[in-house]
Amino acid sequence: MSVFLLGGGRDVARCGDLLRPFVLEARERAGDRSPVIALLLVLEVGDDTRIALHRAMLDAAQAVPAEIRVETIVEGEVFDASALAADALFVGGGLTPAYLDAFAQIRDAVPERVRDGMPYAGFSAGSAIAAGPALVGGYRLGGVEVVSENAGEELDELEVRGGLGLLDFAVDVHAAQWGTLSRLVAAVDAGLVSDGVAIDENTALVISAQAAPAVRGAGQVWRVESAASGVHVQVLRA
Repeated sequence: MSVFLLGGGRDVARCGDLLRPFVLEARERAGDRSPVIALLLVLEVGDDTRIALHRAMLDAAQAVPAEIRVETIVEGEVFDASALAADALFVGGGLTPAYLDAFAQIRDAVPERVRDGMPYAGFSAGSAIAAGPALVGGYRLGGVEVVSENAGEELDELEVRGGLGLLDFAVDVHAAQWGTLSRLVAAVDAGLVSDGVAIDENTALVISAQAAPAVRGAGQVWRVESAASGVHVQVLRA
């Protein structure tokens, strides 16, 4: 099974296209019965718009309503083990540090389920926290701005925390749209992470045990790694 890392975006049709193989993998895992796709969202109080957005993406991916189980909590709350009682896991977008905190009780269980064959899809924050070294936000490094404060995720200095561990490199999102490539470059240059990818909106990086990593969608994935001469950036296209 696969890990689908979407860089964000609000083009429902394009994001639905990227999620269609994820839905097919959920059905494959379920076999003869109807699959359960758990949509996990961490919301601000009074914010229901994200539910409609993420459901619309799954609708566009040709998931039927009976296949989708929505699990919502508000920032500061945590998911329990029941959230993982599903054939596939779709973790949505929002405030990245709040999403990582929300998995505190089940952080170790997620990679176990994925290794057992459960497909995982992350959207924006859901992609960032999938990493082992999760770059959860911040806009300054040593007091120097490396990205717009608007992309800081309510953090000042760059922060790398232990993520879900589905992959061993860092993930940043909204790369071309929010300029977060510069944050990832700064994190690699400072040795906060050894390498990572910055994913454009309406674009996905698909990691599978059965095939080489693949870029899909409208944009690009920017591969960043430490090199003898400093930092090396490679552009990966669909």
